[in-house]
Amino acid sequence: MSGSLSRRDLVLAGAAFISISGRSQARTYGGAVPWTPGIADAPRGVAEGELKFFTAAEAAFVDAAVARLIPADHLGPGAKEAGVTTFLDRQLAGPYGRAERWYMQGPWQDGTKSQGYQSRLSPAELYRVAIKSIDQHCRQRFSGKTFAQLSADQQDRILTEIEKGKLKIEDIGPHAVAIEGAKGPHSDTFFAVLMQNTIEGFFSDPIYGGNRDMVGWKLIGFPGARYDYRPYVGRHGEKLDLAPVGIRGRPAWNDQQS
Repeated sequence: MSGSLSRRDLVLAGAAFISISGRSQARTYGGAVPWTPGIADAPRGVAEGELKFFTAAEAAFVDAAVARLIPADHLGPGAKEAGVTTFLDRQLAGPYGRAERWYMQGPWQDGTKSQGYQSRLSPAELYRVAIKSIDQHCRQRFSGKTFAQLSADQQDRILTEIEKGKLKIEDIGPHAVAIEGAKGPHSDTFFAVLMQNTIEGFFSDPIYGGNRDMVGWKLIGFPGARYDYRPYVGRHGEKLDLAPVGIRGRPAWNDQQS
C-alpha cells in the first residue's frame, strides 16, 4: 500500500509513540499500610473475550485493516496477531471512545495539523460511521463483499484510496489529523486515526490489550517499564538484550499475565 509504514518506519514511529502508549486515563494504584508487594491493588489488564464496543462485523473489518497496516512478516507478528483489535475495542468502549475530556462543540471547520482532531464525532462514532460507509462502498464495488472479505491487494487499494482522499467517507467532518512518524499528507480523518491507533495498540503496554506477548517492544528492542535504569544509563549505543517487562511484569514471572 502506497504510503503505509514499512517495518523501518514502524521502528521510528514506535520510539515516538512509546512515551504516549495506552490511551486509557492514568489510574492510581495504592494499598493500605502495611502494603504487600504484588498483592495489594495489583494492576489488572484487559480481559480477553467478549467484544465491548465493536460488533462482530466491525471487529472483522478492524482485524483486516490493521493486518494490512502492520502485516506479519519475517520480522515477527503484525498488528492483528498483537491484539490491536482488542486494544481498539476496549479504548473505544471507554473515555477515549467517548471523547470525554475533549472539547467537542462547534464550530467544525478545517483546522491545521497542529490543531489535531477536528471531527464533530467522538472516536467511537467515527469508527462506527466510517466502517459502515467503507463496507457499503465495498459491497457496491466488489459484488457484495465487505472489506474483510476482499483480497489483500483489494484491501490495500481501498485503504490507499482512503489515505489519499480519493475515496471519501461522508459525514465524518473536517480533516486535518497529523500522524507522528508517518510520511506525507493525510487527508482523511478516519485513516489518520486508524493508523495512529494501530501504532498505539502495537506498542502500548500489554495491560491495555494490545502488544500481545510484547511483540512490538521485542521488534524495536524496548526493555519496557523497568523500575530502575540506573545500571544502564551510561551504556550509550550498547545493545542490552533485556527481556521486556510490562506494568504487570512478564509472562515468565506469572502465567496469568499477558
